[in-house]
Amino acid sequence: MAERNSKRIGELKYLILRPLGYPLKASYHEYPVIDNPKVFERYAKDQWKGEAVAKGTLLFDMRMFPDFAFEVESTEPEYGVISESTIILVEPANREIETEIATNVRLSDVVGQEDAKRKVRVILEYLKNPEKFGKWSPRNVLFYGPPGTGKTMTAKALASEAGVPFLSIKSTKLIGEHVGDGARKIHELYERASQLAPCIVFLDEFDAVALDRSYQELRGDVSEVVNALLTELDGIESRDGICTIAATNRAEMIDPSIRSRFEEEIEFSLPDYEERLEIMKKNLKEFPLEVRAKLGEVARVTEGFSGRDLVEKVLKSALHRAIAEGRGYVTTEDLVRSTKKSFSKTPPRGMFL
Repeated sequence: MAERNSKRIGELKYLILRPLGYPLKASYHEYPVIDNPKVFERYAKDQWKGEAVAKGTLLFDMRMFPDFAFEVESTEPEYGVISESTIILVEPANREIETEIATNVRLSDVVGQEDAKRKVRVILEYLKNPEKFGKWSPRNVLFYGPPGTGKTMTAKALASEAGVPFLSIKSTKLIGEHVGDGARKIHELYERASQLAPCIVFLDEFDAVALDRSYQELRGDVSEVVNALLTELDGIESRDGICTIAATNRAEMIDPSIRSRFEEEIEFSLPDYEERLEIMKKNLKEFPLEVRAKLGEVARVTEGFSGRDLVEKVLKSALHRAIAEGRGYVTTEDLVRSTKKSFSKTPPRGMFL
């Protein structure tokens, strides 16, 4: 029946699983370790081909590890049938590398950053048709600018609009406890990317491993990560369809030898008055309380705030204050007081008090 319905429902392009375990854990001592993704993919297709699944569906192994459960974490499209062409991936237990099929964010959701959004269109076209670019592909791109200005959101929007997986890791997690850990993680990251290509590899907090040598003593483990990463960025081993996007708040502190590997640098800036106003309006559409506020006044006094600052330090803070005081609405005063409270802790970037 599932096979007959597959044409009507549609086949899955990607399927990402998360291992859950056994229903009666005490009954078993073995826990499956997947050390060869390609072999597991073949095994999984033989067992689950024709199954219609969506996010949250449970799939049970009935062969090597009877009753072991996997949960469907994400799919592309959102609902479909496992077929011979489905790419199946299992998230590791340590979750250092996050693999995501982003579907709920678009470039139009990023307020402002018009120059950045114009430049990333090249990446979008490349992900849609990697063969078209050949050696001219945008393989390594650096996003830089103050925190909270939309770097991660833009990268996810590119993956979403191109319909490709989004692999992300914080650069701090690339530094291992033992010799060889860092290089192994880099290798695993790009091996997984090769399996899922075309895709985006997103390296957050990039300056954690790429600082200029004048800013830090380059420890052996950091040097090992950098050397492994440079090998991938240089493309010594051909990995078609992979775009690496590194994000940093401190581009000027990145080592020149690493920075030179990025063929494109895209700046993200703090929002201006109109953009701050638009960010608040967008976020207030789903606000749980009535808003009795002059947003123009709030936008005027929040110069130097990023989009994240406006949401977390102004809107959320004002919401919590109103709820704590038993009110069903938020006023201009609530929002301005949240702004002043934020000033007293850490002045926003660009503000001189």
